Amino acid sequence: MLLLEAGPDYPDLGGMPDELKYDLNQAASEEGAAHNWSLVGRATPEQPGLSHVARGRVTGGSSAINHQIMLRGLPEDFDGWAAAGNDEWGYVKTLPYFRRLERDADVRDDFHGSDGPVPVWRHSRGDWLPLQEAFYRACIDAGFPDDPDMNHPDATGVGAFPLNNPGGVRMSTALTYLNACRHRLNLTVRPNALARRILFGGAADSGGGGLRAVGVEVESGGEVFTVEGEEIILCAGAIASPQLLMLSGVGPSEPLRELGIAPVHHLPGVGQNMKNHPSVSLVFRSAAGHHPAPDAPRNQVGLRFTAAGSAARNDIQVQPTTSYPESREAPDIRIGCRLELPFSKGELRLASADVAVQPDLDFRFLTDAEDCARFRDAVRRCVRLFEHPAFEGLLGERLDPGDADLVDDAALDGWLRRKAGIAGHTSVTCRMGPVSDSMAVVDQYCRVHGVEGLRVVDASVMPEVTRANTNATVIMMAERAADFIRGR
Repeated sequence: MLLLEAGPDYPDLGGMPDELKYDLNQAASEEGAAHNWSLVGRATPEQPGLSHVARGRVTGGSSAINHQIMLRGLPEDFDGWAAAGNDEWGYVKTLPYFRRLERDADVRDDFHGSDGPVPVWRHSRGDWLPLQEAFYRACIDAGFPDDPDMNHPDATGVGAFPLNNPGGVRMSTALTYLNACRHRLNLTVRPNALARRILFGGAADSGGGGLRAVGVEVESGGEVFTVEGEEIILCAGAIASPQLLMLSGVGPSEPLRELGIAPVHHLPGVGQNMKNHPSVSLVFRSAAGHHPAPDAPRNQVGLRFTAAGSAARNDIQVQPTTSYPESREAPDIRIGCRLELPFSKGELRLASADVAVQPDLDFRFLTDAEDCARFRDAVRRCVRLFEHPAFEGLLGERLDPGDADLVDDAALDGWLRRKAGIAGHTSVTCRMGPVSDSMAVVDQYCRVHGVEGLRVVDASVMPEVTRANTNATVIMMAERAADFIRGR
């Protein structure tokens, strides 16, 4: 087995840079960071500029630069996947794989694992920062329930986030999975090797009859070479996997021809239906004398609730966070608020036939009226929440949104569209579904429709984005797909 990684590889913890080992906040997300592709995308049609889109460029992918929240999708998410024609992905069938991946230090019951590779823990209440404690008190007083286990299938309300950074060390999939396998004689890891395109044998036609993936064209060390294999598995993420498919001629035929790429298999769903979690920050001036330390934990407590009028449980997530460059005290306090189940759909399009040119990422957040209505409710509830007396001495004036942004629905919609940011949760660009679904790219076993010997296993194949940070779900999907590949 050959693992190709476009970025560097760090085989042992001692040689790993601190920005990967520890959560040094901006070190892994600033434009031009060594281990980040530092992509850009358009969040809303109204925003004239582009926003940063973080993607890991190192062994372990985005799990090596993320915020380390191990929050699972809801049971309804996976039952929705099953209802869309993917019966192998219902909650009952995915739960054993969530249990398999985790080693939960706090919760021991039928819903959690105790001997998996990924350690999971939570900050105890006695260790919460003053801002986190005040947030919890305000949420309880506002009527939100206490949530002692955010990964319980019925969980909702406010509680401590499940995390995968015991002792402050980010436990990426490179550390938790790959390092345990490096001794195997049948595994070779080749870092700094950029896949340029997939190579095919057999007939190239619109139906894909007889088409088979036989290898990968790779660039490394200034040279281009070919690697052949019996099965090719793309795990490049929800941006690079569809990009690589289209560069290889698999995708919507006409746009490929316009870029001079000869189509080998027409799959119109590649790059379509792109989802992510639109996010905004409520910004407060830090009260005099209260400045979170630069190395303060980023994530401790979170809130999930259902927006007014919504039929989707837990479609809002709120987290007070500290996220500032090292060695600088925070001048303000930012409260993250996210829409967890957006209906708006974006699109990923090739901008060039050159693999070095990033695709055009048009997320089209808040183009669905119901998304705006739910997000408005969430922001207004957050504004009221932070008027609680528990924040006295911690928060000063609210800087954003201003009072003028809250005066009516139109003003707040304008603020949301101007301020919406892009979370690191891009998904659904190679949607899973039956062959009867014209926009499906892979079947429920992650095999690309109409192409033999080719699978995609990453967030791109989600039929719908989960109502949670995506890291835990993607690891679960890899565990599940591994059993499919082994024929279990």
